[in-house]
Amino acid sequence: MKTILFSVLFAFAMTLGAAHATDDKEKVVKVKTSAICGMCKSRLERNLGLSKGVKEANLDLKTKVMTVKYNPSKTDEAAIKATIVKTGYDANDLVADQKAHDKLPKCCQKTAAPHVD
Repeated sequence: MKTILFSVLFAFAMTLGAAHATDDKEKVVKVKTSAICGMCKSRLERNLGLSKGVKEANLDLKTKVMTVKYNPSKTDEAAIKATIVKTGYDANDLVADQKAHDKLPKCCQKTAAPHVD
C-alpha cells in the first residue's frame, strides 16, 4: 500500500515539475532602437531588467539592436517594446513616447550625433 501511494505521489510530482518547466520556457526577441550611446544602453538595459518576466536585456550599440530574453508566461514582445517606447526610444516601427524622449539627456535624444562615452 505504501509503495503504491509513494508511486502515485512521485508520478504526480513529476507531472507538476514537467508542467512548470514548459511554462518557464525562454524566448528571445530582437528590437531595433534609436539608442545612441552608453548612457542609452545603461538606461534601456536597466529599465527592461526591472520589467516582469525579462531575464536578460543587452543592447548592441553598433547595430542599435536590443536582444531580450524573457519568460513568455509573464510578458510578451508588445510589453517589451512598450517599455522601450516609454523609456524614450523607438522600438522597431513604434515611435518613442515624446515626453519620455524630451526628458532624456540632450546627448541621448534622436537629434544628437552618435558618440562614445
